[in-house]
Amino acid sequence: MKKNTEKKGSGWFGLFLAVLAALTIRSCAFEPYNIPSSSMVPSLLIGDYLFISKYPYGYSKHSFPFSIPFVGQGRVFASEPKRGDVVIFKEPRTNRIDYIKRVIGLPGETIEMREGRLYINGELIERKYIGQERHETEQGNMLYTRYTEVLPGGFEHPIYELGDYMQYDTYGPFTIPADHYFMMGDNRDNSADSRYFGPVPAINLEGRAEFIFYSNNGTGYFFEFWKWGDSLRLDRFFTGIK
Repeated sequence: MKKNTEKKGSGWFGLFLAVLAALTIRSCAFEPYNIPSSSMVPSLLIGDYLFISKYPYGYSKHSFPFSIPFVGQGRVFASEPKRGDVVIFKEPRTNRIDYIKRVIGLPGETIEMREGRLYINGELIERKYIGQERHETEQGNMLYTRYTEVLPGGFEHPIYELGDYMQYDTYGPFTIPADHYFMMGDNRDNSADSRYFGPVPAINLEGRAEFIFYSNNGTGYFFEFWKWGDSLRLDRFFTGIK
């Protein structure tokens, strides 16, 4: 009886260590995340699965499951995100829902939208016309105009526009408070972002999107191997996010 008790005890202890190790990796190193909406197309597609790194911006309570305040109400090992980073954060109105957007504005800067064009500190941000593309979204098959946006410092990334007179295409001017960041989706006319819920406080940052490890267009489940030819986006596997 004693031997059986010892075996059960060591088994539970091993399980505890495994769970602790998994939570530590998830909280401090890397965490998987899947894209549920089209707010970041064409950069990120519905059905993309990616890893986010938890350490680039330091740690806050939102780095941990259920936002347990292991590190108090501030941030430890804090570092500022760079303009253009794709970031996971807690939506600031509720501090509960995970959102993924791109860092567009930094603390102290003034953001404005005039007829679909982005201005930072009064300067018009360059966008290069690429062409028109169709993309399947929650609203159906939409015809977008694709641009390459050139942010201050030279960082380039793609954006989609339905037009220049849509909701939130006129916004501001708004000056970003200290320790806050202005986030926007690359799908500018189908994104609830800082134009909607305001700037994101630094404490709400959870991590930086690093790379896509799996992508499925939704026409088949992973175990339906006979559908892999149609459902898996193999060209997106293990691609970096920028």
